[in-house]
Amino acid sequence: MPKQYLPLLGKPVLNWSIEAFKNHPLVSNIIVVIHPDHEQLFKSAAPGIKYVTGGGTRQQSVQKGLTALRPAKPDIVLIHDAARPLISNTLITDLCQAAIKSDAATPALPVTDTVKRNGKTENREGLYTAQTPQAFRFDLIDKLHQKYQDKSLTDDAALCEAEGHPVTYVPGQSDNIKITHPADLARAEQYLASRCNDVRTGQGYDVHRLVPASGGRKLMLCGIAISHDHVLEGHSDADVGLHAITDAILATIGAGDIGQHFSDNDPRWKNADSATFLKHAAALVAQQGGIIAHVDVTLVCEAPKISPHRTAMQQRIAEILRLPVQRVSVKATTTEGLGFTGRREGIAAQSIVTTRLPFVITASEQQTEEQRKWAS
Repeated sequence: MPKQYLPLLGKPVLNWSIEAFKNHPLVSNIIVVIHPDHEQLFKSAAPGIKYVTGGGTRQQSVQKGLTALRPAKPDIVLIHDAARPLISNTLITDLCQAAIKSDAATPALPVTDTVKRNGKTENREGLYTAQTPQAFRFDLIDKLHQKYQDKSLTDDAALCEAEGHPVTYVPGQSDNIKITHPADLARAEQYLASRCNDVRTGQGYDVHRLVPASGGRKLMLCGIAISHDHVLEGHSDADVGLHAITDAILATIGAGDIGQHFSDNDPRWKNADSATFLKHAAALVAQQGGIIAHVDVTLVCEAPKISPHRTAMQQRIAEILRLPVQRVSVKATTTEGLGFTGRREGIAAQSIVTTRLPFVITASEQQTEEQRKWAS
């Protein structure tokens, strides 16, 4: 498996970079340059994202990406390694602002280790390690790539250096690592977990009435179609399990409930696949820089039996949320014949979800804290 598509906390490495740019307010277009042999991998990993196939060298691949961007006429372009998944919003902003002022900017970190060459110690003063993304005025870097297309340079700032054009250094990120070796994936997971130290728990609950099956409608539970003589009644596919999980995710970010996002009066959601609702809730967490750490759902019903479908349900939920299947729990219970579930009038589901988000103090929270300090 190419390293860009290896799973990192349930999502392909490439997707972390795509989402960072997609959720940034200054970014209006994203073009991913991929290996010609990886089209199916990419379409599966990042559906709906524009892409072009690359060339024989890194420089040729960047040229193809720039060519694809010309119709959009961007002011600034950022060129990023797909194997660097930990890019932050702050660094993207800093690079854009620097490129607006100086036409070219790259993140860099000063070399702090002792450097030796052939057994001799080198002077490390003025030495930096360069990172990506690197930001440029679009017209400048596009022309330089055309002018120096026969050269094989290891980064795009080197084209500016070849032209004698100055490049502004912006402080890089120590955790903006490039995935090269298997151990780098473990390091990246640790960095992501350390960023997301605001651990939250949300609860979701949903109920749908059981009605006789008709018109070919299937009983949907946790994303799986189950053969049964009754189905769940609802505006969408009435998947009570996915609805409960959706509400639990929304609860962790204070985003209301499923009805606020997908009204049952809206014809767009008539018979809709509830996976759409779950993906939407997960995307809202991602927009806040968060990750879903664990999902637990309990189905309450007398029939059908859930145990034969439990593994398939876990796998489907994990697939929708891009989680390792070990982070998804599906359980079932009965009410021993008591209540509406005991009378087989409906099915209920309860879910608890854990998410991790960057710990950010909002302006209102800061004001409250200052007031508390003054009062004390």
